[in-house]
Amino acid sequence: MKPWIQKYVPDTPEKIRGQDLSQVTSFVANYKTKTKKAMIIHGPPGCGKTAAAYAIGEANDLEIVEVNASDFRNKAGIESTVGASAGQMSLFSKGKLILLDEIDGLSGMKDRGGVAAIAKLVDTSSFPILMTCNNPWDKKFNSLRKKATLVEFKALDLGTVTSILTEIAKKEGITIKEDRIRALARREGGDLRAAITDLQTLSMLGDLADIDELSERNRTETMKEALTKVFKTTDPDVAKGAFDNVDENLDQVLLWMDENLPKEYTKPADLARAYDNFSKADVFKGRIMRWQYWRYMVYVYQFISVGIALSKEERYKGLVDYKPTTRIFKIWSANMKNARKKAIAQKIADVTHTSSKVAIDSTLPYIQQIFRTRKEDAGLINELDLDKDDVAWLRK
Repeated sequence: MKPWIQKYVPDTPEKIRGQDLSQVTSFVANYKTKTKKAMIIHGPPGCGKTAAAYAIGEANDLEIVEVNASDFRNKAGIESTVGASAGQMSLFSKGKLILLDEIDGLSGMKDRGGVAAIAKLVDTSSFPILMTCNNPWDKKFNSLRKKATLVEFKALDLGTVTSILTEIAKKEGITIKEDRIRALARREGGDLRAAITDLQTLSMLGDLADIDELSERNRTETMKEALTKVFKTTDPDVAKGAFDNVDENLDQVLLWMDENLPKEYTKPADLARAYDNFSKADVFKGRIMRWQYWRYMVYVYQFISVGIALSKEERYKGLVDYKPTTRIFKIWSANMKNARKKAIAQKIADVTHTSSKVAIDSTLPYIQQIFRTRKEDAGLINELDLDKDDVAWLRK
């Protein structure tokens, strides 16, 4: 049986629901006139990033060359699979669209040179390059962000997911009540791909009523998704698990909440009730620190999820761009001053089989002296896999 996520994949841009495709469409159609020769489409899982790339490519009659970055994670892999295609015309005399899917799969030391290879590919490609990822703000993508236009896809809203599931159910001849469709859509938090897969699974099990029988997906959610679940609902069942799969520690969660709460709750009474719950969460956090009674963590998360969700009289309709706290940003800015130094030291450590600390203390000063006294050292640049920004830093 063909998976429904393949059977019902949108084949034209008009069939992509819930996203604004204008920037992506313009980039692909007018690639040669664009200053930045790549685009990063970022957003939560199942929001249509890859589907949009394919639909727009097909609409422009382009041959799509797709590579999942998690499968080819180093410099050699990227260059061998995509390098040649990026400079050669299609055998069918068509243009091409290079799609690097899920570049989150590139992961630091083990993928030495992978990001640099993609950055070089952007500079040399004769064709538009689209990249997809969940989090483009990871520091490993610093060089790519400079070369690419960022376009954000939002998590699909409950109405859009419900509508699409209803249409699929009708086409498959499935009888299922609207409230069950909505429950299925709600539990996936905007992940359409997961919702469609669950609908197919339930149809095969023959029991469309028992949604809770599905195994939970252990997927990491972004803080923006979690905050949306809390701020945009008055249903405690939706809010209570909002932070279960968030890859942030409690302190970071509280900072995110503190930063964005007054932006969302604009009515004084709602905001007062919300901060009352927030303060109670902080009280229990203090008790955990003082007595090491970690059972209280349940109460902390209940107050900042269900407590804050139910603090408002009704759901706010406006859209708020949730952002990390400025305190975290200041810390990040301070760290970024040493980011280049640490990145070069890590490259030296990889080659010399030492730690980055040893590289900073013992080797990096000599490397800097070499670059300051010589105009060029191609052998050293290649050996350490240095990019032009690394070389510029070493010559300061």
